[in-house]
Amino acid sequence: MLVAGFPAEAFGTNCYVVAPAPGEQCVVIDPGIGVVDRLDAVLAEHRLQPTAVLLTHGHLDHTFSVTPVCGARGITAYIHPDDGDMLADPTKGLSTDLTALFGGRLTWAEPEDVAPLADGMTLKIAGLELVVDHAPGHTRGSVMFRADSEIFTGDVLFKGSIGRTDLPGGSMAQMMASLRDKVLTLPDDLVVLPGHGPQTTIGRERAGNPYLREAQTKAPTKGW
Repeated sequence: MLVAGFPAEAFGTNCYVVAPAPGEQCVVIDPGIGVVDRLDAVLAEHRLQPTAVLLTHGHLDHTFSVTPVCGARGITAYIHPDDGDMLADPTKGLSTDLTALFGGRLTWAEPEDVAPLADGMTLKIAGLELVVDHAPGHTRGSVMFRADSEIFTGDVLFKGSIGRTDLPGGSMAQMMASLRDKVLTLPDDLVVLPGHGPQTTIGRERAGNPYLREAQTKAPTKGW
């Protein structure tokens, strides 16, 4: 599998291009702020044709370029329904200070074709098979995309940390449950390709990530 990733101009959000091999169809994961030119260069370098955009969640730093990327090619954007309202109005996922920063200057249009993601579904697209893991906590609709040897974790899991849970729709209780039920059950050799920062592995995070260590100590309870 070919994976080409690069950080967006703002917030260092990782945008990924995933394909079976060079010269094939591909999917784009999380096209953030100011990525269009760099994305076009990556696609040309590897001779790739996007067939869909996959969104790990609805925050603006992961979705900002979804409409131009989809619109230029007539392709579908996939997002979990619990975050779908942020594609219509991105400010719903922002804090008060970020709303003030973006709100007055943001020109936004929702993608024309949006399809829902569901927990456990297998996306068979562009010659790939990606399993969707719904992992709320950072947002209500946060998901991870899992392949045979890699997992795209969005803002669920980073190297040494996790995504913040203090924005609208965030929940530390849900995040800890997702870490326990969705992340700690994964094999150690699975490569983690996060929404921000460098790649890591499940094994490294199991051993050294303080949030995963805490989640390991929590038994399932109704309150989670």
